[in-house]
Amino acid sequence: MATSDLKTASVLAFERKLDPSDALFFAGPWGQCAASQSWPAVKVREKSVRGTISNRLKTKDQDPAKLDAKIENPNLQTVDVATLPADADTLKVSFTLRVHCGAGTPSACNNAEYRLKLLSTVKGYVDRNGFGELARRYAYNLANGRFLWRNRLGAESISVQVAQLVNGQSKASWIFDALKLSLRDFEAPPESAAPLAELSSLIKEGLSGKSHVLLQVTAFVRVGAGQEVFPSQELILDKAKAKSKTLYTVSDIAGLHSQKVGNALRTIDNWYPGAAENGPIPVEPYGSVTTQGKAYRKPNEKLDFYSLLDNWLIKNKVPEEDQQHFVMATLIRGGVFGDAGKE
Repeated sequence: MATSDLKTASVLAFERKLDPSDALFFAGPWGQCAASQSWPAVKVREKSVRGTISNRLKTKDQDPAKLDAKIENPNLQTVDVATLPADADTLKVSFTLRVHCGAGTPSACNNAEYRLKLLSTVKGYVDRNGFGELARRYAYNLANGRFLWRNRLGAESISVQVAQLVNGQSKASWIFDALKLSLRDFEAPPESAAPLAELSSLIKEGLSGKSHVLLQVTAFVRVGAGQEVFPSQELILDKAKAKSKTLYTVSDIAGLHSQKVGNALRTIDNWYPGAAENGPIPVEPYGSVTTQGKAYRKPNEKLDFYSLLDNWLIKNKVPEEDQQHFVMATLIRGGVFGDAGKE
């Protein structure tokens, strides 16, 4: 089949190649981080509070008396909360991360010619660039503690420990001072350059299939005794049964969703227009950032994943190197990318 006749597969799917577990919360004193295996789990408990009405109300054509009554009434609500014990000033966040090989190889593709062209294109990228740049950025997001999300804010100290596990034993380990690594770029300070290079090299080997890579990631966050910590918040679709806030637990241990950890690790896209002002965003096909209500890679600008991939494979228009990194990072992210309307 000629390249000009090549069609996007109607069934096209990729498995994610960075596979984090849920991140679990434990608590203890900063001076005893070495003995953290015995630290108790952070629990989630309910709290009923009497607040005030503070949300924006519709005031147009409203009866002033009814409106006054509404805002004067207390706002009674039941929420979940997670805090450190009164005798513990440090939050421990722990998860594992598997790095899989086969980036760019579809798990499902119903078009043999398209699959061959895709594999050839991916091989050309790997031969030219390897996975070095992407691995460096993934390693950086482990070292800087981005996966801690709100728990990172206001912390006095953060130590991130990453260990390579082989047969359940630590083969190599690295320790990073997370607060010395910026969230705005990927430039490591001199003291972190060597361990980051080693960790990046290991992730690169995992992506390229040269070795099996399983990492144990543990962050110690000194926030203060008794302070509130922030697990993931659950999305409750049945609003009739929903509390004002429901927090995520695993076997009664507070934690972060694996999806939230993965979102932080793939926050490496600073190749989009306006990145200098906004900083890195998660790798998503349209550059969507739901917390900002904005997509930074709109199809009309031809910098979204689908436009770049189609130009690269179908039209033989090779993207700039930065956009090639973005396309490969999206394939590593995984997803279903077929075009049912093509066939």
